[in-house]
Amino acid sequence: MNGGPETRYARTPDGDHVAYQVLGRGPVDLLCAGYGNVISIDQHDEEPHVRRFEQRLASFSRLIRFDRRGVGLSDRITDGDVGASVVDDIVAVLDATGTSRASLFAVGGSGLSALRAAARHPDRVRSLVLVNSYARLPWADDYEFGTPWELLDRFIEGVTDVSNEDPVPDVDDVRILAPSLGRDNAFRDWWSRAGRQGASPATARILLKAAFQGDVRDQLQVINAPTLIVHRNPSLFVVEHARYLAAHISDARLVELPGGDHLPFGEGSDAIVDEIEEFLTGSRGGAATERILTTVLFTDIVGSTERATREGDRSWHKLLDSHDAMVRSELHRFGGREVKTTGDGILATFASPTQAIRCASSICAGATRMEMEVRAGLHTGEVEARGDDVSGIAVHLAQRISGQAGAGEVLVSRTVVDLVAGSGTAFSERGQHELKGLDGSWLLFAVAERPPT
Repeated sequence: MNGGPETRYARTPDGDHVAYQVLGRGPVDLLCAGYGNVISIDQHDEEPHVRRFEQRLASFSRLIRFDRRGVGLSDRITDGDVGASVVDDIVAVLDATGTSRASLFAVGGSGLSALRAAARHPDRVRSLVLVNSYARLPWADDYEFGTPWELLDRFIEGVTDVSNEDPVPDVDDVRILAPSLGRDNAFRDWWSRAGRQGASPATARILLKAAFQGDVRDQLQVINAPTLIVHRNPSLFVVEHARYLAAHISDARLVELPGGDHLPFGEGSDAIVDEIEEFLTGSRGGAATERILTTVLFTDIVGSTERATREGDRSWHKLLDSHDAMVRSELHRFGGREVKTTGDGILATFASPTQAIRCASSICAGATRMEMEVRAGLHTGEVEARGDDVSGIAVHLAQRISGQAGAGEVLVSRTVVDLVAGSGTAFSERGQHELKGLDGSWLLFAVAERPPT
């Protein structure tokens, strides 16, 4: 990606090349041991959620990321212990970057490598940050909260089988690993493309199996590095994995956070970074925010729960995908910016309230053509922009206004009506409403006729 960090190479003891990049200039050296997948560092900055997550880490650290051997820009896997080879990769990258000691950050199966490194090279590891990680994943007689091997095998087959002749059903790795991004088609496209480019199916299978077979329980007692263990509860892996780590590492602190994402850069990512920043620096700087004036649009599908029950999961998800594609097309047409999906609707912002009204009306009309009913709410006000997300009273107000709208209706606040005076948009008054969580009563208006496009 043009303008991104420069890729350099470290040399392992057996002569292999390991690609790495450095972001940020913070006082803390933080080496990312991986997210438990095969996506190359060269692809990270292409995805907004990943880019923002790592930019926040780099805001208070010198973030070092690398491709383990077998992935992306690094040399292929050679014979030997695949799991142990990552420790050599870590040490080689530390040497190449002139880092005497670093904090290691890892997610999921990559936590095994970080734990091995801390056990074998205590002089090089200042501290550990483990997110949704484990010392062992499969079930065993002495590890009864582990995952049965038949489920792990099914997952490996589902994400590495490219034959398309007899695909493993019900293995949707995006919905499993990051439910909050399950309906984000842009993320899905990136995830699929970056995964294919990161490793061949055979290599991905080897690396996944190594991550699932790893067991470092016997090394935990020798780890003296201060350790932060963050676990989303509920998540893909049961919280007992994290509690086991906390109970068997001498200087460990466990933080359990709400949320269902296994990957840390989806919903609730700021809470994870806040914990990491406080652990490494002693304070929370928080995500950089700015207040901007914008028009906020909320839409949602009327009767979505009943429709989903009637349609069944497969048909309903197909219908939702079509709905989302239609909404995104209208947002592009009218200059809106998608902030996020909300399950059965969408949150977007606009520089122009008139364009927001036109877009909302076109979305409702498009839904009707699809034999669906959508309602929309609009308000213009100041919001807090934090990365790609927005928050504040104006966002809550637009959401509450949407909830008051009828099927196929676009409701707006008095503020919007005043701002678009002279645009030719007609409104009908809908009276005063008390909106949950907001003081006072609010005069609302419905778009009386479809504005000109």
